[in-house]
Amino acid sequence: MEKDIEKIISLCKRRGIVFPSSEIYGGFGSSYDFGPLGVELKRNIKNSWWKEMVQLHKDIVGLDAAILMSPKVWKASGHLSVGFADELVECKKCHKRFRLDEIANSKSQAPNSKQIPNSKFQIQNLRCPECGGKLLPPRKFNLMMKTFVGPVENESSVAYLRAETCQGIYVNFKNVMNAMRLKIPFGIAQIGKSFRNEITPKNFIFRTREFEQMEMQFFVAPPKSKLKIKNEKLKISVPASAGASAGRQSAKFKDPDEWFEYWKNERLNWYIKLGIKKENLRAREVPEEERAHYAKRQVDIEYKFPFGWKEIEGIHNRGDWDLSRHSQFSGQDLSYTDPETGEKFIPWIIETSVGVERSLLAFLVDAYEEVRGGRTTTTESTKEIEVVLKLHKSLAPIKVAVLPLVRNKEAIVKKAKEIFELLKPHFMCQYDEVGSIGRRYRRQDEVGTPFCVTIDFDTLKQNDVTVRDRDTMEQERVKIKDLPDYLKTKLQS
Repeated sequence: MEKDIEKIISLCKRRGIVFPSSEIYGGFGSSYDFGPLGVELKRNIKNSWWKEMVQLHKDIVGLDAAILMSPKVWKASGHLSVGFADELVECKKCHKRFRLDEIANSKSQAPNSKQIPNSKFQIQNLRCPECGGKLLPPRKFNLMMKTFVGPVENESSVAYLRAETCQGIYVNFKNVMNAMRLKIPFGIAQIGKSFRNEITPKNFIFRTREFEQMEMQFFVAPPKSKLKIKNEKLKISVPASAGASAGRQSAKFKDPDEWFEYWKNERLNWYIKLGIKKENLRAREVPEEERAHYAKRQVDIEYKFPFGWKEIEGIHNRGDWDLSRHSQFSGQDLSYTDPETGEKFIPWIIETSVGVERSLLAFLVDAYEEVRGGRTTTTESTKEIEVVLKLHKSLAPIKVAVLPLVRNKEAIVKKAKEIFELLKPHFMCQYDEVGSIGRRYRRQDEVGTPFCVTIDFDTLKQNDVTVRDRDTMEQERVKIKDLPDYLKTKLQS
């Protein structure tokens, strides 16, 4: 089924997942607010990532660094130089601005043939994709968002909203290592907001100027050749799919290349375990000319969106670039001494970097299904389109919906509310008594609720309820006293 991104955007607004920001004032470009269900979905994604990356690994710890840091951090990292800048082109006719890489890669442009001065792109006769007008020569556009700290706005009070969360990890490398008594290899994970002054934010929540990242920086020893140890041929053996035990044996690998392959596989498997279809995922090896300046190797995990294959996560071998730069600019020694061999070195870093909003959009698109004529087999088809959001149970914003069969019978409504109170401490639940039971089932299907609990006339006699499965639509009678344990088992299966 070809999926329409506009339908998914409409569903997000209609069902309280994502709203345009500042909508009563006409909106604010590329800014979005996450509604009641969007907040839950986002939190479930972050919780799943945190459990996978921190809770289940004995050698990875968490951090929550400040958004505002010393401007010296960004000077050391290279974010204030032309290295952290997009190439911008402006149309001479309509004055709209575009990223040069997107224009250059557009199929509507002429074949590569002529080098643009001071640019890595080779393209001839660039034209505006909106009006066909002539484009002015490209110029660099820094993506950092500037602000001022304190009551006076001058050069001495300039600060920046962080463009990535990882720099807060690097400047805390020694603090975390010493406080937690960690030995190489180990990782530091962080979830937090980042900001980039994007030239052309687009594709709904895929590219925005304010976004959340889930990043893990894994610190490892450099290759043996870098330590001047006798050169020996490396035997890289990385499992095709990482099991629970493999994911916990940190001392298994000693070379950055091995760790890179390990984390690439681990991160691909995370998406698959959470329901993303394999055919909609791919790992793209990024060629040297496209890589970030710090990356010795880069693999992008891409998802097949309705608007094409796009990156949702990056795996990077950053070498010793970051810690070396911060050592140089801060004057602090950020090297590590191996307690067993006595060797001193600047650790290399294997990074996994996920965009929360991008992964959320991928999960939504992958789970979205339309059923023409509806799914019911007990009544005649009404030819309408029924929407089902087949989210993984652990990601679903609402786990259980409690539905009284009718709302004009006081005894049924009372019992339904009692069951709602019974389940609330255990699951994120929703109580709904408005509309026919079929319409309420469909409302819950639209937002991905795995189970609906219906309280009917038999409930009053037998003290049991009907539990309906979202995916199979099968219904099962369950005793009220057994309901919490029954649902826990089902949600964990």
